[in-house]
Amino acid sequence: MVTLGIIGVVAAMTMPVLIQNNINRTVETRLAKFYSVFNQALKMAEVEYGDKEGWYQDKNGVITDEDGNPIEGSSIILEWYNIYLAKHIKTIKITVDSEGRPTFYLADGSAFAAAHSNVMRDWIFYSSDPEKCIARHGSLANAQGKCAFRFIYMPAANNAEEWKYHTGRGLEPYKYGWDGTSEDLYNNAYAGCNDSSTCRNCMCTSVIQENGWKIPKNYPYRVSR
Repeated sequence: MVTLGIIGVVAAMTMPVLIQNNINRTVETRLAKFYSVFNQALKMAEVEYGDKEGWYQDKNGVITDEDGNPIEGSSIILEWYNIYLAKHIKTIKITVDSEGRPTFYLADGSAFAAAHSNVMRDWIFYSSDPEKCIARHGSLANAQGKCAFRFIYMPAANNAEEWKYHTGRGLEPYKYGWDGTSEDLYNNAYAGCNDSSTCRNCMCTSVIQENGWKIPKNYPYRVSR
């Protein structure tokens, strides 16, 4: 009986760890897949339309009806997406909020969305259903780095030092203002992977990417799906 009791205690202690490890693997796999699929779509679009700098546009917006609902087809980002990327990324559902930000739902249960209503450069990947992700943590800001992960797509020429990890590239984990060190990914005052940064936890995606799309042991949060 004592032995069985010990086994039960050990199982109770190890089960949460095993569950979290499984969640970690799911989040890692979905992050890496999204990064690959989006950038492959950009490359395929370049074959048809030329260099991505030529057809990138950093703007967004939407026309709404008298009730404040978005008029179908008037979201600038969605129109851009439908022209260049839709044929290369398989989605199961697309919604558009009242400010023109589309959310694209994927078959594996994840989703991605435009982060802002006025520009196209910032994107969010959700490792699970967006509504459940935000509800679980109380707000999008609280969810970042846990089930919401920030990316930037800014291929347009920009000589500012802050943009050097994004200019001329495809979709990349958030690295705006990064100094290139591992420490700065955590401690950057503007976007570091910590709750005190201005853009809360925006560089958490880069922390995972720089570790080979694996959540490092010193990652500050438990991710969720």
